[in-house]
Amino acid sequence: MAAALDILSWILIIIGSFFAILGGYGLIRLPDVFCRMHAASLTETLGAAALLGGLMVQAGWTLVSVKLLLVLLLLLFTSPTSTYALANAAWRSGVRPFTADEPDPDTEGHPHHSRPSTGEAGAETNR
Repeated sequence: MAAALDILSWILIIIGSFFAILGGYGLIRLPDVFCRMHAASLTETLGAAALLGGLMVQAGWTLVSVKLLLVLLLLLFTSPTSTYALANAAWRSGVRPFTADEPDPDTEGHPHHSRPSTGEAGAETNR
């Protein structure tokens, strides 16, 4: 039974770590503040929940598990609320989301990321 709990614990810890790293990659790669906030909040909530769940399984039924559960509940309530407040503040200050109509400033002018021309049908495209 102890081996099964250890395996479950490590699976949850690895899943939580994976989502935390994925969220960090999303913060670097995504185009605008709203997409970055979305990636950070989802991976923070899911990654932290899995990571803390794994630590609770590892700790067993002790006072440490109760404290970890309280931290998890705090994160589950504050993370979505703070993300909403930040997104609302960004929107009210004039920041608008990236749309497909606008060129991506990170790839504009890059030869491997050029888009096809909008000329006549059958016209040559940029490559």
